[in-house]
Amino acid sequence: SFSLSRPEPRSSSRRRKRLPMQRRALAVLRARRITRHVRTCSEMRKKTEADVLTGGQAETRSMNLFTAINDALDIALGKDDEVYAFGEDVKFGGVFRCCIGLNEKYGDNRVFNTPLCEQGIIGFAIGAAAVGAKPVAEIQFADYIHPAFDQIVNEAAKYRYRSGNEFDAGGVTIRTPYGAVGHGGHYHSQSPEAFFTHAAGLKVVVPRSPSQAKGLLLSSIFEPDPVLFMEPKWLYRTSVEEVPVGDYRIPLGEAEVIREGSDVTIVGWGAQLQILAKAADMAMEKDGISCEIIDLRTLTPWDEDAVCRSVEKTGRLVISHEAPQHGGFGAEISSTVQEKCFYHLQAPIQRICGLDTPFPLIFEKLYMPDHLKNYEAIVSSVNESC
Repeated sequence: SFSLSRPEPRSSSRRRKRLPMQRRALAVLRARRITRHVRTCSEMRKKTEADVLTGGQAETRSMNLFTAINDALDIALGKDDEVYAFGEDVKFGGVFRCCIGLNEKYGDNRVFNTPLCEQGIIGFAIGAAAVGAKPVAEIQFADYIHPAFDQIVNEAAKYRYRSGNEFDAGGVTIRTPYGAVGHGGHYHSQSPEAFFTHAAGLKVVVPRSPSQAKGLLLSSIFEPDPVLFMEPKWLYRTSVEEVPVGDYRIPLGEAEVIREGSDVTIVGWGAQLQILAKAADMAMEKDGISCEIIDLRTLTPWDEDAVCRSVEKTGRLVISHEAPQHGGFGAEISSTVQEKCFYHLQAPIQRICGLDTPFPLIFEKLYMPDHLKNYEAIVSSVNESC
């Protein structure tokens, strides 16, 4: 018979008999999960290294950034039935058309629209990942990701840790366009990456070009940890290059030296790399200064070793990003290099960043860390050498 009264507690002797079995069973389950996770990471690393060397490198096709992302999503959806793409207007291709044609090819069950509710989009993605899916959730603009902040940093990032590795939301990939576009104002121009680099358990990835975007996005989708994939929106159509055909992966957490130099190390990510290349060209042409340019590619975990090796060689460091300087990710890089490379530094580390104001509309050119500001920092770094 049904009763609202509290059931009698089990005897302490019964608890003592069962608890060791429970502990052993939980220990076995945790060990198996850890083993599976380590095996998955190891297999992914081997596949990544092989794919970077051979996967699709022989044949290329001209793509811009949004078509490269579309191609990566198409490959992921075709490769694994557990991959799903969704977000606001995604069924129709999305506001930047990155998902164009995918709903027609894979149907409403795999590529679909969501309500205008960022926390709901990410909450749904976490639930799907917890039962084995690989959801690719789109937040239409990075400026509107903040309603989902709690879901990303307190749920997705911590799900594995708080369950003792019994559960995880590692299949989650969150795509979102970020950064200035020339006319976006303060609700369509922000670069909020630094907020998320503080969340242990979450990887943050920012590509600089179409070929990088495709390889990094495929790695992110099949990565066993949740990933925030931030796409520089002003490069969607302006950045065009030859992109390998087929499935290939670029390892997460590894920076790339895209130009070698001897006098100054310059570090950036995403769209800012084009600005830094222009500043480096100007420094070489006008002043004969040789700049080494590093694309960080992944902000968490970031490649400390690659940056420190370069700084030990050049003795100088300039860091540049669109986000405001105060509390920006450049401060983390500066602090780490100061701690690890202090005796190699010949000049103060310089940060050339956005201003500590809301993103302006008519004053965007004054706000942006353009090539002229970076050129001045490069020259100043050399001239102020001890």
